[in-house]
Formats: sequence, structure tokens, C-alpha cells
Amino acid sequence: MTALTRASGRSELDLAVEAVRAACRDAGMEPAEVDALLSYHMNDSVPVVQVARALGIERLGWHNDIAGGGTQAASILGDAAMLIHCGMARNIVIYRALNGRSGKRLNVASTGPQEELTRRYGMAGPIPLFALAATRYLHDTGLTEEHLHAVVAQSRDNAAGNPRALRREPLTWDDYQAKPYVCTPLRTADCCQETDGACALVVSGVLTGPRIHTVVRGGGPGCSAMDSAPDVSAIFSGHVAPMLWRASGMKPADVDAALLYDAYSWLVPRQLADFGLAEDLDGYLLERRHAWVNRHGGLLSEGYVHGLNNVAQAVRELREDREVALVTGFGGSYGSAALLTAP
Repeated sequence: MTALTRASGRSELDLAVEAVRAACRDAGMEPAEVDALLSYHMNDSVPVVQVARALGIERLGWHNDIAGGGTQAASILGDAAMLIHCGMARNIVIYRALNGRSGKRLNVASTGPQEELTRRYGMAGPIPLFALAATRYLHDTGLTEEHLHAVVAQSRDNAAGNPRALRREPLTWDDYQAKPYVCTPLRTADCCQETDGACALVVSGVLTGPRIHTVVRGGGPGCSAMDSAPDVSAIFSGHVAPMLWRASGMKPADVDAALLYDAYSWLVPRQLADFGLAEDLDGYLLERRHAWVNRHGGLLSEGYVHGLNNVAQAVRELREDREVALVTGFGGSYGSAALLTAP
């Protein structure tokens, strides 16, 4: 990863090249050994062919710029694994680079055709949309702002020892309540960081390291289609969790590192329940039994590289003392999940 900042003063190309070179060094290989290059973006990054040229990769095999945001954070690992499995590549680099604070900001209101219909109701961007879903979720579950505070406060505590994290200070209850609302019930602290930076991973069929075990992608009705959804608070995890356990042959108790896409605080308890990682969310959150989730601080505290920094953290933990890591990718009702295993 590059340093995570709020004003990089650099181009997305510079950030991407730095991250890719660092990933190659970490893997003990030269950029010239990369034979496939993948990235995902929302018209806010740099194309893979430009990165390949800047790296001096003269003969590039399979390459793809995948349209999309958080949904791709886990499933792009599946794209890479399939390329290796079918013999199309040996060493693949995945990267995500963006100036998400000083450049194009994802949390500002957009003006696409969908927003033409929804902005009159105050839903002209992702935060109002998912705040409405959060309101319904809290109502249905009986969770309150105390539980949201518990999520964010634990995220800050987890990030305290992470030098990469943008937010490392404790967040008391009074501090949390003093934060302004962006869109009720979400305060500024309940929303992920807006970050400049880049992250890159090497996925190889010939090197040793943590393994990609299972990847799934899917979705259904829910908060991405509120006009026709039976449950506007339903997110991707309710759809992909059964797919993940069925495809992997694993069970929730096998997971000892959870890297959950925490773009908003309420997504953490929702995913914990959907993936079967926690019961009795009331006590689980207030007693901070979720401290094992996003040990680096996640997107709420470390920074926001569209979820790929969570995957990098999964690799770090699997290199140390964890055996199975779950990483997720959120995009409303649609998303992805992957199980990674220790070498």
C-alpha cells in the first residue's frame, strides 16, 4: 500500500505504480514477471494499460478494467483465481488507486438517471440511500445509536496500533454524540474515510503464500432497489452467505479473521448476523465481542481504498497466526465474499 492521506498531491498513476512495485517486492518478483493486470474503479482511477506501460511491462497478457466499486473487493480475487486455474496467467497483479478525498469523491450527490427520480426525496447519493436502509434495520432489530457507537469505537481502538490508519484516537460516547449527522441515523463517524491512496496484491499460481479458497458473488432485492424491495435493509451478505458456506464446505466457526466491508457502521452487525458469525447482537456489540473484526481499523478508521486494503489485511493476518479469513465486498444488495486460508 501507499500512505493513506486526504491530499496525496499525486496522480492515480503515481499511486498505482508505487503500490504495484511494493507488492512485487513483497512477493520477491519483478514487475516484468507480471503477465496479467486487473483493477476496478468508478471512472476515478487509471487504466491497467497505462500502469503496465509505466511499470515497463512490455508483453501484457490478460488485462481488465472492471467497472464497479465495493462489490469487487472480494470477487476480483475470483477473477484472478479463474485466470490461473485455466492456465491464462501465472502472476497477476490486482490494484485499486484513487484520490477519494482530493479528487473525485464518492459521497457527493450524483446526477444520474436514478437520482433524477430519488433526489426529490433527499436520496441523491449513497449516504442518504443507505441511511434510509439503516433506519429500517435499527427499527427491525432494536439496535440503537449505542450499538453504532460500539462499532465505530472498537474500530478506533483496533486502529490505535496501526500506523497506516487515518483515525487512531479513541472515540468516547460523548465524542460520538457530538459528531454531526450526515443523514440520520448516520453521523460523520458512522461513515468510512474519504482517502487518497492505492493498494495492490499479487495473486500467483507459482509462489507460496495464503491461498484463495472460495469466492462468491451475487445479490438480490434490497437496499439497491428500494422501490421494489420487500426489505430495504437487506444487503448482499444475506444473499451470498449461503452461497459461500455451500461452495466452500466450511462453516462460520471456521473463520478466525473477519475483514468486513464497513462503509457504514450498521453494515458490521448486519454482516455478522448474515454470515452466522454472531448471535444476540445487542450484547455482542455492547460487550465489544466483535473486537476480532477488522483488527486494523477497517474502512471506518484505517482508510478507504474501496475495500482492497481489507484484503491486504487478511493476507497479513494469515501470514501470522490466523488460519481462515473472510473478506467481503459491499455494494448495497449486491456484493461478494471470499475465504482465504493460511499457506
